[in-house]
Amino acid sequence: PAQILAYLGGVVKVEETDLKHRMGFLYPIHSHSHNISMFINNTREQDSGQYMCSVNVVDDTIRLDKNIGIINLTVLVPPAAPTCQLHGSAIVGANVTLSCSSKKGKPSPTYQWQREPPTLQVFFPPAQDRTRGTLKLTNLSLEMSGVYVCRAENQAGFKNCSIVLEV
Repeated sequence: PAQILAYLGGVVKVEETDLKHRMGFLYPIHSHSHNISMFINNTREQDSGQYMCSVNVVDDTIRLDKNIGIINLTVLVPPAAPTCQLHGSAIVGANVTLSCSSKKGKPSPTYQWQREPPTLQVFFPPAQDRTRGTLKLTNLSLEMSGVYVCRAENQAGFKNCSIVLEV
């Protein structure tokens, strides 16, 4: 563990880390304040991890179980705009696979394909794999032509991409 912020002898000390200019104590520290919450601005994925707060009062008996607080921070990342691709030849009677992939996202995004109106259509397994982002279309017909949209989504947000299928 590395110290990032301290209050010692009446002085706030901010250590040289990549958090230096993005964090601090939430409230002014003085002898009457019991709240030593800290803030982190402009969070980044690499800020994720375990943070520990330890309070030591001069001349107090140190009891490790009593004066340490631990919290886990997970910084969520919305999906990046996904890439939609067509694999195979869009010929009547053939099979094709539509794929959708987002390079970023924490937790890993899930994917949902749907065909846009006027012929709105939603898809389910086994045709659609929500984890891999694939949609298998079999025995193509002219009526299957249209715009197919993929939505990459996690708790932090979503992004779409689309592909035009011309059979």
